[in-house]
Amino acid sequence: MVPLSAAWALLCGSALGLGLWVLATRIPRLGRPRLAARVAPHVADVSAGARAHLHRSQSDPLPVFGALLGPPFAALRRAMGGVLGGSAAVQLRLRQAGSGLTLDGYRSQQLLAAIAGVAVGAAVTVVLAPQHASPVMLGAGSIAAGGVAGVFLRDWLLQRAASRRMSRLATELPMVLEFLTLSLSAGEGVLEALRRVSRISSGELSRELGAVLTDVTTGAPLSESLRRCADELQLAPFTRCVDQLTIALERGSPLAEVLRAQAQDAREDTKRGLLELAGKKEVAMLVPLVFLILPVTILFAIFPGIHVLQVGF
Repeated sequence: MVPLSAAWALLCGSALGLGLWVLATRIPRLGRPRLAARVAPHVADVSAGARAHLHRSQSDPLPVFGALLGPPFAALRRAMGGVLGGSAAVQLRLRQAGSGLTLDGYRSQQLLAAIAGVAVGAAVTVVLAPQHASPVMLGAGSIAAGGVAGVFLRDWLLQRAASRRMSRLATELPMVLEFLTLSLSAGEGVLEALRRVSRISSGELSRELGAVLTDVTTGAPLSESLRRCADELQLAPFTRCVDQLTIALERGSPLAEVLRAQAQDAREDTKRGLLELAGKKEVAMLVPLVFLILPVTILFAIFPGIHVLQVGF
C-alpha cells in the first residue's frame, strides 16, 4: 500500500508543480523593460539577434522536459531507425503524403506510438492478470504486442496518407493539363500558365506547381524544378508529362499539342484505374453474398425439412 501512496503523491506533486509553472509563465512581466527590448524594434531589419529577441516565445516547461529527456529519446530513436531501416522509403512516403515532418520527427512519432502501445499493453495486463494463469507471460506478450502495434500503426497511417494523396494527384493531373493547354492556346507563356493554374485551383497538384514556381522565382530553371518535383513524387503520369514538357521546351515544339496529348494519356490511365478498382470492388461485393447471405438462405431452406424428418411427421 505504501508504494501506491508514494506513486500517487509523486503524480499529484508533479501535476501541481507543472500547473504552478504554467501559471507563473502567464504572469505579465513587471518593471521597466531592458535596453535590448527597447532597441530591438528599431534594428530588427539589420540585426538577426534583434529579430530573434522580438520573436522570443514565453517561458514553457516543455523545453526543460525536452532537454532532460532528449538524449535518451534520441538514442531510442536512433535504435528504432537502425532496427526498422528503410529511411529512403520513409522519406519518399513523407514527401508523397505532403507531410512537413523530417525523418527524425517521424521516428519520434513512431517512438511515441510505441510508448502508447506499451502503456495500453500494460493496462491490459493489469486488467487481465488476476484471471490469467501466468501473468508474467501475459504481461510480456501484451507489452511487446502493444509496442509493435503502435509502430506499425503509425507506419500504416503514413502509407495510407501517401496513397490517398497520390490518388488525388493522379486524378487532378488531366484537368490541370487541360487548363494549361487552354492557357497556352490563348497565347500565354509556360510560366504564366503555371502561375494561373496554381493561383486559381486549390488541389494538391496546384500546390506542387506553386512550389515549382517558387523555385523558379529564386532563380532555378523551370525544367530542373519540374524534374526535381517529379523525382520526389515518383508519380508515373506526372513524370511522363514532365519528360515530354522538358523535351518540348528544349526543342521548341508546340507545348499546347504536347500537353493535350499528355492530358489524353492521363485520362486513359485514370479510366484504366477506375476499371481495375471497379473489378476489385465487384469481387469484394461477392464476399458477403457468398459467405453470409447464401449460407443463411441455405440454412433457412434446409432446416425446416431436417426438423420435420427428426420429429417424424
